[in-house]
Amino acid sequence: MTSATTTLSWQGRGLTLDTRAQVEELLAGIDASSIQEVHLGGNTLGVEACAALAQFLSKATAIKVRGLYICCSSYSEYMAQVADFADIFTRRLITEIPQSLSSLCDALIDKQHLLEVNLSDNAFGGRSVEPIVPLLSTNTHIQIFRLNNNGLGPAGGSVIAEALTAAAGKGSKLKVLICGRNRLENGSSASWKAAFEALGSLEEVRMPQNGIWMDGVTNLVAGLRTNKGLKVVDLQDNTFTHEGDPTGVDAWAEALTEWPELHTLNLSDCVLSAEGEVPSLVQKLVEGSNPKLQTLSLQNNNLDEKTFELLKGGLETGLKAVRRLELQWNEQEEDDEHLVEMKQKLKSRGGKLFATDEDDEEDEEEKEEAEEVKEQPIPQSAIDRAKELPAVKAAAKDAADELADLMAKVGI
Repeated sequence: MTSATTTLSWQGRGLTLDTRAQVEELLAGIDASSIQEVHLGGNTLGVEACAALAQFLSKATAIKVRGLYICCSSYSEYMAQVADFADIFTRRLITEIPQSLSSLCDALIDKQHLLEVNLSDNAFGGRSVEPIVPLLSTNTHIQIFRLNNNGLGPAGGSVIAEALTAAAGKGSKLKVLICGRNRLENGSSASWKAAFEALGSLEEVRMPQNGIWMDGVTNLVAGLRTNKGLKVVDLQDNTFTHEGDPTGVDAWAEALTEWPELHTLNLSDCVLSAEGEVPSLVQKLVEGSNPKLQTLSLQNNNLDEKTFELLKGGLETGLKAVRRLELQWNEQEEDDEHLVEMKQKLKSRGGKLFATDEDDEEDEEEKEEAEEVKEQPIPQSAIDRAKELPAVKAAAKDAADELADLMAKVGI
């Protein structure tokens, strides 16, 4: 008998699924068209297992998956379909992964409500990216693409970028790109430049820890300039200057005004200053290039008191919206007066300066305390008072109306 359950969950069962029969046994009696949620995290899937699962998913019309995390709906344009295939190939051979990826990705090519694809933390490398190409280059409904920590290398990164360029030519709606820790280096930067220029729709780009140097980051910013709605940029731990040449920093400084909606900028560990000079990029920010900027991360960039002084003044001019400023591991003295004043200014408007390890520890403690408060149950007495509040308000209104009637009858 076919079950009309809306949830399929294998979450955390530690299943090693190798054969079609194993998956079919688990799926027996379940109506794919009724499934709205599928929870598969904490398992590992082989080639035949992925093929069987893909066949099942191709018939699903309203789906949410975690581990594999897919969320889709055929009855509302506002319901998202998210395909989260993060960390599902543990202990699998590199020869298995391409076929598995083909099965899963091909099953999603025609999904018109597919908004998010997550393939992070699968170490398939550049040799296994081709199976992703048909999905990325064909399904223009994808708005969020996560490909973090996959060991792509320059060649694999170029393949992905070229697939996104092809999708852009068909009307891609991509808004968020996460592609960090992939050793992209300079070799793939020309392809990413072309992809960014073609897309023009990006709102969030995160590409940290990719070993991209000055020429590469210059290519990236040239492409990103066409994305006028950009709100979040994270290029942490790439290199913007080399041997005193500020070309990369200057290119990014010139582009800042192209992104009026930018609210988060993370350029920590990017060698923004070679010998303590004030980066032109910081100068532009202080002048007001991005008035909506709320979070600015500039850790470990050889910045010294000259830049701190500039930033201090900028909090009253072009950085009025900043609430979180990260400056740890630069060339600061313990009692730097500029940092002390910045901390006071940010605190006065509900923000925070991170300049030392102690600031980090304090922030973690505050988060833990907030979580503890959040987890505490609401006292029943408070719930009862909240329930009584509408009645109290109604009684007060009636009394006020009655008093107004009496006052209307009084003659003076």
